[in-house]
Amino acid sequence: MERLRCTDIKFLKGVGPKRAELLNKQLGIKNCADLLRHYPSHYADRSKTYRIADFSGDMPSVQVKGMFVSFATHGEGARMRLVGLFSDGSKAMEVVWFNRIKSIRDSYLPGTEYILFGKPTEFNGRWSMVHPEIDRSDTPDISTGMRGIYPLTETLRNRGITSRTIYNMVYALLPRCRDIHDPLPQELRNRLQLMSLGDALRCIHTPANTDELQKARFRLKFEELFYLQLNILRYCRARSKTIAGFRFAKIGDYFNRFYKECLPFELTGAQKRVIREIRQDVGSGKQMNRLLQGDVGSGKTLVALLCMLMALDNGTQACLMAPTEILAAQHFETLSSLAAKIGVNIKLLTGSTTKKERDSIHDALRSGTLHILIGTHAVIEDSVQFKNLGFVVIDEQHRFGVAQRARLWKKNVIAPHILVMTATPIPRTLAMTVYGDLDVSVIDELPPGRKPVKTVLRYEDKRMEVYRAIGAQLKEGRQAYIVYPLISDNEKTDLKSLEEGYEHIRQMFPSYRVAYVHGRMKPAEKEAQMNLFASGQARILVATTVIEVGVNVPNASVMLIENAERFGLSQLHQLRGRVGRGADQSYCILMTKLKIAKETRKRLEVMTSTTDGFVVAEADLRMRGPGDIEGTMQSGIAVELHIASLATDGQIVQLARNCANSILDNDPTLASPDLYGIRKEMALLFDKSHDWSRIS
Repeated sequence: MERLRCTDIKFLKGVGPKRAELLNKQLGIKNCADLLRHYPSHYADRSKTYRIADFSGDMPSVQVKGMFVSFATHGEGARMRLVGLFSDGSKAMEVVWFNRIKSIRDSYLPGTEYILFGKPTEFNGRWSMVHPEIDRSDTPDISTGMRGIYPLTETLRNRGITSRTIYNMVYALLPRCRDIHDPLPQELRNRLQLMSLGDALRCIHTPANTDELQKARFRLKFEELFYLQLNILRYCRARSKTIAGFRFAKIGDYFNRFYKECLPFELTGAQKRVIREIRQDVGSGKQMNRLLQGDVGSGKTLVALLCMLMALDNGTQACLMAPTEILAAQHFETLSSLAAKIGVNIKLLTGSTTKKERDSIHDALRSGTLHILIGTHAVIEDSVQFKNLGFVVIDEQHRFGVAQRARLWKKNVIAPHILVMTATPIPRTLAMTVYGDLDVSVIDELPPGRKPVKTVLRYEDKRMEVYRAIGAQLKEGRQAYIVYPLISDNEKTDLKSLEEGYEHIRQMFPSYRVAYVHGRMKPAEKEAQMNLFASGQARILVATTVIEVGVNVPNASVMLIENAERFGLSQLHQLRGRVGRGADQSYCILMTKLKIAKETRKRLEVMTSTTDGFVVAEADLRMRGPGDIEGTMQSGIAVELHIASLATDGQIVQLARNCANSILDNDPTLASPDLYGIRKEMALLFDKSHDWSRIS
């Protein structure tokens, strides 16, 4: 591949400097290797020719052979279009172009036989194709069986670069695939029955059949995921060997007294297992970097407190950082009430903290009399200096940037132990990749006495029935959340808004006080409204998604989500987690418009069928894909995935990780001559990346 990487795309026949610049800008294709890695998005059968008279229903792209009968232009200026009447002898159809009208009109002649390839659409009983691929019927190699259809941008299409154009460029390169050296060792390829790299690249573009295509895809997917996993694991192993951490050698008075005197309920088996895993980490003398996953209400905060008490027992301080003031204040109230009896000094530091309070906190931190600091991003400011920070908890860490978390890591000469918590369940495939350099713990049990939340889908025509159900809960002394997607009305949408909903809910439930909270409110105003609801003075809280995390009102038993179709599965699950925190049966009502798309209904039905956050997360990953993993990965280093998918290739991710681990077990530095190709590929892929491996 080295020669292909060194060959600028402009030197390829049919490209030139202008097209090369366009391909680079639009698709990131700079050299011939990049072009070979621009894989087809799907395939079409070019071996079969259809008759226009046989077109039916919603057909995919098809091939027809015939002649243009006539051409005519319609409209003016930007609205101009060219329409050609095309006949194959069985019937005629229209062929329509909206761009490059003059050059197209000059290119195709009536009476000459052409082969058209495109998607037929029917309107008023007449078939048409828009911007099809067109070749003269005597063009060599026009029918090649399976032909790749390449992803393009609108700009490329407007500039006359079609899928066929890309195919022609790739086709000119395919003979050079025979000379490509395969970087993967022969032993690994034999064991996994992998195609060679050259064969895989040739077959992905011009497969002879579906079996060959599947083998090529498997090889190329494995390769991408293998290098990604190898890089993550390499950094993870290097860090564990080189970065020392505090050795928490004992469990002392703080932990033992809390466990015996203050524990609010018996720990679940999952909580005990996680604490054992963390105790083993912090006693090893190496810096701990652990991800703690747990569904809403599973007791992560209590586990975090017990671990921070271990830090106190070993002469160090602890810190908990949360993404919002609401969540930070919630943690402060919870931990203070739990640990006050045993004399733990806990303070809250946010953007709203007064200068006097801030100065006092700074002094107490430096002197060591302040044991645990809880706060927002305010805790990473340079002015915040600890006497001896030994344990850091980062809650909902995906809301913080890598560099922000790094500043906490640097608060001590000896690296503090890091516990990253999330209530957003992460599918196993993503956890192995996005958080691949963290050890993972999962709390997969709810505390005793908790009942699963009943979730139902209701349409607009059942609104009064829903209000009656909420009213019944309020009469029993319970409280309710009502969540809206917007704060204010928007003329461009028909979504419900909080401002309109607040007045409506007050009219529907005149006997009960209604509080409201949204993201544009000042912190003090927001806190006052939240306190009305938390204290029970307000029985209904009208809100936007600011309550997604950090709100804990055990008496709330109903969550009504308006325009639920506009929320993602993960967000719906987080909102649902605001109820079901007490012993009473709780309900989540997903309210939608009468007419919603089939895929939307399918997504919402996932919510009604399970309360398991990991099942929800897996479904969310399948439906929406993993998004951009770079920047969210703990190592901060990612390889662009051209063909593999973290959403659908979980088994290949696991296989790639197992193979990477096996290679590193036998050769941690990849020094073997057999691994020369792997070393070279890793250098090309990752050497320009930032080294975030020392950052949790």
